[in-house]
Amino acid sequence: MTPAPVLLPRDDQPRRCLSLVGMAGAGKSTLGRLLAGRLGWAHLDTDKLLEAYYGLPLQQLLDRVGLAAFLELEEHQVGALGVQRTVVSTGGSVVYSRRAVERLRLLGPVVFLEIGLPAFLDRVGRGEDRGLARAPGKSFEQLYLERQPLYLAAADFTVRTDEQDPEACARQILDWFQEGGA
Repeated sequence: MTPAPVLLPRDDQPRRCLSLVGMAGAGKSTLGRLLAGRLGWAHLDTDKLLEAYYGLPLQQLLDRVGLAAFLELEEHQVGALGVQRTVVSTGGSVVYSRRAVERLRLLGPVVFLEIGLPAFLDRVGRGEDRGLARAPGKSFEQLYLERQPLYLAAADFTVRTDEQDPEACARQILDWFQEGGA
């Protein structure tokens, strides 16, 4: 006879998450892991979630289904997140979905990791195999300019990540968050 599993009492106290938004190359994954470690929380990268769920690297998924369907898949996955005590590193295109942004804001504060256009262009290079959700013919500069107001509208706090190292960015975010940010 198999012993019954030991069930721990659930902590019914809602615990906030912290979500990171920004352009590719802004440091969402790097800072997400760093912040999660400092907080003793889990880290969830929504690009990795999409890859695991659909069994394809992000660029292949985007190539296979096209931009519009990709954005719908991302909206479905992010819009259904049910996590606590988690730092969520989002894909750069998450801000195109009002439902996904609303879900992130319900989970807790949203931090915009801002980088300047030159740093974005330098870090992304030609963007090959990056899974960058952009319409055919749209330049990286156009993509950058299109998304900036969306990130600002979604964010409770903004940190410039191309002017300081990840440790300094993490300290700035943690200081704000632990002082009751959002």
